[in-house]
Amino acid sequence: MTTRFKVDEDLPREIAERLRAAGYDAVTVCEEDLGGADDSRVWEAAHAERRCLLTADKGFADARRLPPGTHDGIILFRLPRETRLGYIRLLESFLTESLIQAVADAIVTVSPGAIRVRREEQA
Repeated sequence: MTTRFKVDEDLPREIAERLRAAGYDAVTVCEEDLGGADDSRVWEAAHAERRCLLTADKGFADARRLPPGTHDGIILFRLPRETRLGYIRLLESFLTESLIQAVADAIVTVSPGAIRVRREEQA
C-alpha cells in the first residue's frame, strides 16, 4: 500500500503540493476544512483516512500517547528557526533519503542533518 499523507496547518501548503508533484496522495488539513480544529480532531481525521500526518506540532510525537505501530505514521518536522523555505527543504531532504515507505506505523523526526525513526519496539 502506498503511503498517503495529511499535512497539518502548521506547515506550508507547498509541502502537500510537492508531495503530489512527486506522485503521492497528499491533502492539507485546510483543504479538508479542518483549519483551526483541535489536535484530537485532526488526528481522528488522519487516522480514519489511514494517512500519515506531517506536522511541526511536537504533541503528535508523544510515543506514550500515540505509540508507533498504532497508526499510519507521523512525520515531525523540527527546525531551530521556523520558516516556510526551511520546512520545504526538510521535506526535500526527506524525499531524497527515500524514507517514505519507512514512515508506516512509525514516528519520524526530520531535522536539519538528522532523520530519526521510532518504531514500535523502540517506544
